Amino acid sequence: MNDNFRSGFCAFVGRPNAGKSTLTNALVGSKIVITSDKPQTTRRAVRGVLNRPDGQLVIVDTPGLHRPRTLLGERLNDVVRNTLEEVDVIGFCVPADQRVGPGDRYIAAELASVSAPVVAIVTKTDKASKSRLAEQLMAVSELGDFTDIVPVSAVAGDQVELLAGLLIGALPPGPKLYPDGMSTDETDEARIAELIREAALAEVRDELPHSIAVTIEEMNERPALLEIFATLHLERSSQKPIVLGKGGLRLRDIGTNARRGIEAMLDRRVHLDLHVSVIGEWQRDPKKLDRLGF
Repeated sequence: MNDNFRSGFCAFVGRPNAGKSTLTNALVGSKIVITSDKPQTTRRAVRGVLNRPDGQLVIVDTPGLHRPRTLLGERLNDVVRNTLEEVDVIGFCVPADQRVGPGDRYIAAELASVSAPVVAIVTKTDKASKSRLAEQLMAVSELGDFTDIVPVSAVAGDQVELLAGLLIGALPPGPKLYPDGMSTDETDEARIAELIREAALAEVRDELPHSIAVTIEEMNERPALLEIFATLHLERSSQKPIVLGKGGLRLRDIGTNARRGIEAMLDRRVHLDLHVSVIGEWQRDPKKLDRLGF
């Protein structure tokens, strides 16, 4: 390994739905974080590993920083703040297609007190005109004192490599932190649960995104097949028919789409068995949050 090799951690932070997870996947080169247009899709600090000849960047994709309305929201914010204290560089994501608002200013104020350098990243440039992008770059520059401001499109791949180089350049010299070929330290079980939740979010659309949590109850090896038993947890009994759908069709569709994603990730056949349960107001109950892993 050359003496100029750098390694360390980068946290992506931004308001909900700022493009952090899509950018993480684009930099790592594989899907390690689920994506959705629903706020608060990311609920944990998920680490993805980018390996380059000049360095190893460990990207920590965090939940959207926001003004919380539930105990779950408070805990998600705590995840973000704890992460910001432990990383070498921070990427502050602001979408190009939405004007700078109170949420962005709230995060910029939080970042003013951190010690790590902050790179402002204007995401989703494929969704903005050139004039709109120019306005956004100027607006973002007024939010704080950033080491760089970089416009990127994770979907189109525009300037993703440039951003990777800038972030690695901000890391300290050091050896690799993870072995070659490792794209994330997430367990298969955790990734499977997230793929199921992603499929559920896509099916229920705007009806109850924050109320869904997923746990894996059992995984059994069978000849040429992996059996997975999972539960979708809701907050109210009235939500159950929404997830089940008429005659259970919606739950079946959730299972079909989730199974495709799981099989693609594991490169093997999967049998997925889904159940639905109700854990009343789990977003506000500390014991229930603990039980669900938050």
